[in-house]
Amino acid sequence: MANVTVYNKLGDAVGSLELNDSVFGVEVNTHLMHMATVLQLANKRQGTQSAKTRAEVSGGGIKPWRQKGTGHARQGSIRAPQWKGGGVVFAPKPRDYSFKMNKKEKTLALKSALTTRVQEQKIFVIDSLTFDEIKTKQMKAVLDGLKIEKALVVLADKDENVIMSARNLPKVRTSLSGSVNVYDILKYDNLVITKDAVSKIEEVYA
Repeated sequence: MANVTVYNKLGDAVGSLELNDSVFGVEVNTHLMHMATVLQLANKRQGTQSAKTRAEVSGGGIKPWRQKGTGHARQGSIRAPQWKGGGVVFAPKPRDYSFKMNKKEKTLALKSALTTRVQEQKIFVIDSLTFDEIKTKQMKAVLDGLKIEKALVVLADKDENVIMSARNLPKVRTSLSGSVNVYDILKYDNLVITKDAVSKIEEVYA
């Protein structure tokens, strides 16, 4: 089992924690991680973009000039794509970009992402993370103590003070253990996670 250092809010090492290899020590599957990332980005797309084809643009029902004898190239409509105000070739239409992955594939992708953070030594386990008030400086101090800047902070339970304290830091995102995803883990350079959150993730995925 992988053994990682446990830190307090000041960035001091206060112990160690053995991570479950069935969650944090699997064989990394880069294909599934990529697929899970594309899935999340595709599912977030609204798919509301739209443009008109030549069949939908108003006007252009009459041939602009006769076929021959004018010196111009032959034209059938002033709403053809090459004309100003004409329709768009293969115009985008509202559509659903979302697709699905099997539950086992999603689970393995998440485990692979967590394993990469362990292998790269970019996982920081904190014994507890609570604040008495909403202060961005407090969250900044925690990250400074760990000597990191860009991080995904994973909590076991919703803590409004911690979440709001991190919200104004542009390179920090908070997530709950139940909603952590591959895209966020890979997007942020470091994974800061509480001991309770580690336990909850291991309970679900081990």
